Order: sequence, then C-alpha cells, then structure tokens
Amino acid sequence: MDTDADDEAPMSLNGPRLVEFHFDVGSPNAYFVHKVLPGIAERTGATLRYVPVLLGGIFKATHNRSPFEAFAGIRNKLAYERLEIARFIARHGLTGFKMNPFFPVNTLMLMRGAVAMDKEGRLGPYVEAAFHHMWVEPKKMDDPAVFKTAMDASGLDGAALLEAAQAPDVKAGLIANTEASVGRGAFGVPTFFIGREMYFGKDRLRDVEEALAA
Repeated sequence: MDTDADDEAPMSLNGPRLVEFHFDVGSPNAYFVHKVLPGIAERTGATLRYVPVLLGGIFKATHNRSPFEAFAGIRNKLAYERLEIARFIARHGLTGFKMNPFFPVNTLMLMRGAVAMDKEGRLGPYVEAAFHHMWVEPKKMDDPAVFKTAMDASGLDGAALLEAAQAPDVKAGLIANTEASVGRGAFGVPTFFIGREMYFGKDRLRDVEEALAA
C-alpha cells in the first residue's frame, strides 16, 4: 500500500494512476471495498493508497449520520439497504462476511493503530487483520484486551500497538488525516480520490475503475 504519493497528483509522469481509499475499519462498506478495490487496481495498473481516517470525526465535522440512524424512520429504506448489501456480497463472492454483533464499534483505538502502522510502513498487514476481526471473525474490537488478543493471533504485537496508539504524533496524525479528508470533500467512508476527483460509496467502484482505465 503506497503511503507516500502526492495527494494532488492523479498520476506520476511515467507511472500508474493513484487512487486513494479513505477508510475506517468500523464501516462494513469499507470492508467490502477493501476486498474489491485491489482487483480494480490490478486490472487498471493503478497504485492504491490506503488513508486511515476516523469516521466518527468525519460525521461530527460534517453533521452527517450513519445510514442506520439517518434512515431509521423511513419505511422500507433500511430493508432496501440490506438488500443492496446482500447483492454486493453475492456479486463479489464475499461469503466470509459476518455482521459484527457489537456494531457500531468505537474505532478510535483501531484507527490510531492504523496510523501507527502506516508510519512504520506496515499498514497492509494491520488493515487485513483489523478488517478480519471486525467483519470475518467479528469481535468487540474497542475492548483493549480483545484488541490485543486479536492482533496477537494475527501475528502482530497487540501490546505494542496499544502503546503506539497513545503516542501524541499518532493521535495528531489521525486528526490530520480526518480533517484533510473533510477538507477535500469527504462526508463519510468509503471515499476515493483520483487526483482532485472524489467518489463516495461502494456503489461508485465502477466509476472509479472507469476513471482509472480512462
């Protein structure tokens, strides 16, 4: 996962196009994108950059709410949202997905961990583990003891991650990522940027692929 590319450049002079994936592991739709987007990058020759942000911070900054809150009073809307999720799962063969029984999970610790691992150049294994323990073998990942055990089981040092998540530069890094994402137009996740062009939601993956292939 490339974490050093220029935010403003859609591509290097001789290299592939860059797509940024602004994510929070607490979003099931972000998990779906995590499983599908690498294939798009491979097909188009694009470079994929994961950018950890805090969804709760984005919601607060933009006065947004989750679909489960926003659509709660709308007859038939949530049922249709669940149908679209089922269709997406079937279309892409994401049979390992399980809804987390503790949803919504406070992801502050998880996303600070992502920033810490990004700084070390080890974001990829961490993201894979975090998404797995949120949406494949779902756990209450905002519990520090559960977090430590889960990360240890995935071959990461859970205790070191808990410590790293409390580092001032890591906390500041997550805030900066989140504020920058909102500043560029984000109001939720999953959000994608190709240069200055923004796309939102798993249902825009086809548009993302078309833009990268153009």
